[in-house]
Amino acid sequence: MRIDVLTLFPEMFESVINSSIFGRALKAGIFDIRLHNIRDYTLDKHRRTDDYPFGGGAGMVMTPQPLFDCFDAVIGDAQTKPHCIYMSPQGKTLTHDKAAQLSMMDRIVILCGHYEGVDQRVIDTYIDEEISIGDYVLTGGELPAMVMMDCLSRFIPGVLGRSESAHDESFSGGLLEYPQYTRPADFRGQKVPDVLLSGNHAKIDEWRIEESIKKTKEVRPELLEKLGL
Repeated sequence: MRIDVLTLFPEMFESVINSSIFGRALKAGIFDIRLHNIRDYTLDKHRRTDDYPFGGGAGMVMTPQPLFDCFDAVIGDAQTKPHCIYMSPQGKTLTHDKAAQLSMMDRIVILCGHYEGVDQRVIDTYIDEEISIGDYVLTGGELPAMVMMDCLSRFIPGVLGRSESAHDESFSGGLLEYPQYTRPADFRGQKVPDVLLSGNHAKIDEWRIEESIKKTKEVRPELLEKLGL
């Protein structure tokens, strides 16, 4: 899978894409990640990429010229236009299912905005969808882009150690994940539930479902409503 990131701060991505599971997947050739500095495409002699908004208002807006030229350079030679995403608090919220859907694409392009946003003509011309990671505003789109990249990466075959790991966790069935335990079975008087030590996998699966429902009811009851439980 190829991911192109258009950003004013490509250095922010270096530690993330070269570390941990993501870093190993990149070294293994599972991902082709290319960072593009939007400032490299501005024609302004001071390398500015923003200007005051028409109609007035607080803050600055990213200007169309460097973004148009950057998009043209990145996707201009593609036989088929890649799926282009703008990380925006106005977008649809990123979900488990959306991440799984994105992971099946051969190539995506992510635009990281800054200031008060980007000129609408950029969105109208290039963007296929806007995605948000929550109902709050950050200083830029870089952190949301990293969150989305990390999330979708878990669905790519070969990224995780076990192929079922991405599906056997919170939200995969609409429920929060059940409690997890590891050795020792008794730590400072706190014992692992007997059922997990029983070797009875049917009982273990039943316990996990019950615990998932219990956790979801306590923390995210609206998820149960969506499932009709």
